[in-house]
Amino acid sequence: MTTETPALLPTFDDADVQRVLCVVAHPDDIEYGPSTAVATWTARGVEVRYLLMTRGEAGISTMHPDETGALRTREQIAAGVAVGVDHIDFLGHPDGMLTYSLDLRRDVARAVRTFRPDIVVTQTWAEEPAWGLNQGDHRATGLACADGVRDAGNRWVFTDLIDEGLEPWSPQWLLVHGDPNPTHGVVVDEESFERGVASLEAHAEYFAVLTDHPTPRELVTTFTTTAGAAMGVPHAMLFRVHAL
Repeated sequence: MTTETPALLPTFDDADVQRVLCVVAHPDDIEYGPSTAVATWTARGVEVRYLLMTRGEAGISTMHPDETGALRTREQIAAGVAVGVDHIDFLGHPDGMLTYSLDLRRDVARAVRTFRPDIVVTQTWAEEPAWGLNQGDHRATGLACADGVRDAGNRWVFTDLIDEGLEPWSPQWLLVHGDPNPTHGVVVDEESFERGVASLEAHAEYFAVLTDHPTPRELVTTFTTTAGAAMGVPHAMLFRVHAL
């Protein structure tokens, strides 16, 4: 009896990409792997922006949310710089209490129409991805992003954005990180891997209060080598790719 070797996942064709918008719930969400793909893109001259729904102010139980929000904002800005991202929008929705809503969809549609990206990257809305039970803010953000991206291209949805002078725009692709069934990957070279590690290391004060937490290098190594094995390369980042 023989067993078939699983087919390797293909490389996502991003050769013509010029702008990428990453939409996540919290500071550090992008740094758990996707930032290595961001570093790969920015190294080629692609313009990447981040849109964060919250400032992560509920993330440290021993610190007041105002202080935590300021800390995590500073660390996220430094994390972006590490991978070539200098434009980050923090919407300031309440951390830990995000719900799927028209407001979140409108926020995404506004950002898409403003920046006019070729690709939008977001996090999975699956209830139970590979690492365990998904967090509520992640699910709300991912699903609102998936719908908001399509809303951005529809003139008759959120007509108030037209009043703001924001004409419809439809990205070519939606890339979902952490989806249980990825379809493509971005190959990550050694330099982009190191920059991805540096971006997660930028959240040093936040990680200092987390007990039994692997180091940033250990985490990024695990994410990228596991993904690389699915593509037959040393390091990669996987996504479920939706053509829009």
